[in-house]
Amino acid sequence: MARTINRLSHRKVDTLKHPGMYGDGGGLYLQVTEGADGTPRKSWLFRYSVGGRERQMGLGPLSDVPLAEARDRALAAREIRRAGKDPIAEREAARAEASLASAKTMSFDDCATAYIAAHRAGWRNTKHASQWTNTIATYCSPVFGKLSVQLVDVGLVMKSIEPIWATKPETAGRVRGRVERILDWAKVRGYRDGENPARWRGHLDHLLPARGKVRRVQHHAALPYIEVAAFVTALRGRDAIAARALEFAILTAARTSEVLGARWSEVDLDARLWAIPAERMKAGREHRVPLADRAIEILKGMKASKKNDYIFYGDRRAALSNMSLLMLLRRMGRNDITIHGFRSTFRDWVAEQTDCPSAVAEMALAHSIGNAVEAAYRRGDMLDRRRPLMAQWENYCTKPVTSASVTRMTARRNKGSLS
Repeated sequence: MARTINRLSHRKVDTLKHPGMYGDGGGLYLQVTEGADGTPRKSWLFRYSVGGRERQMGLGPLSDVPLAEARDRALAAREIRRAGKDPIAEREAARAEASLASAKTMSFDDCATAYIAAHRAGWRNTKHASQWTNTIATYCSPVFGKLSVQLVDVGLVMKSIEPIWATKPETAGRVRGRVERILDWAKVRGYRDGENPARWRGHLDHLLPARGKVRRVQHHAALPYIEVAAFVTALRGRDAIAARALEFAILTAARTSEVLGARWSEVDLDARLWAIPAERMKAGREHRVPLADRAIEILKGMKASKKNDYIFYGDRRAALSNMSLLMLLRRMGRNDITIHGFRSTFRDWVAEQTDCPSAVAEMALAHSIGNAVEAAYRRGDMLDRRRPLMAQWENYCTKPVTSASVTRMTARRNKGSLS
């Protein structure tokens, strides 16, 4: 039975011990009950009626909610009643909404992990996934990794990439692009809404300079093509597997990874063809390489000493390491050039010393076709047109060289990025 008191006081609240309901006015009551141990337990109630039916809304125990706060809560409940609503129903709806919002909350780091896991199967190698993980952990996680992905804004994105935009523009560009993709994924999955703060065009391009203008792009140092014959002659004078691998790479204009990962199962000596499977190619498409005389001679020499399925095998591992080729250049005193730069050497030679169409040269380098329409119509690999080109290149690389005809030039930077 309710007992009305002319407004409760802190002293009365503390001294009330008998079970019952003690009214403070305005629908606020202090309920006192006897606990299992005989001590009184006190809690706040707000009593009201809806459609002639009395309802009681708990406002919390006295130990957690002091009198002043209980009155504030009761006042808020009365405001809801004056609006014609049920305070209990409104509170349950608010709790359900908060529970739903909590279920839809995900940190940026968790979104990044989920994105990488979802796309890992589509990436060609584990190295790509580790690069994603490492860049996010290094540049994003310390800034906003633990925050809800919904809270990531332009200021946070800028805080992660702006410090390295001028000093590490390529890395900064990759980080920005990866953040953009993760935030797009989060939006589609319902974890955030609104514009993507990492978008470049029409957004961050107003805050940061274009990467191409930050620092001149450093290309792979390439040997001038007029020196390549002398260089190949020097290579042939070295009795080392690394020398044979580098010579083979030069003659085929292949990437270092493609040569070092080459297996005997990819080579058909009778057809004079090397077919590199799609999973080992940068463009994700099989690349057939026509083999001329010297390339065949190198392969036959390696087959005579075959140790495993790798054509260019190493002493301590199945395949020759990239470091072996770098050390070879150092021993030859050629720190001024790079292995990858020989692809630029080949491309410059084609452009300046032959009438070969650019499309054939690009196909020889296994470059992706930038124009989508052209790529759709050009489905072949121009193998028959590339055979005479590669034979001509081999002849140029292996032509006799006299000391009087060679003037060593300073290695220059190539004109375009040939990756």
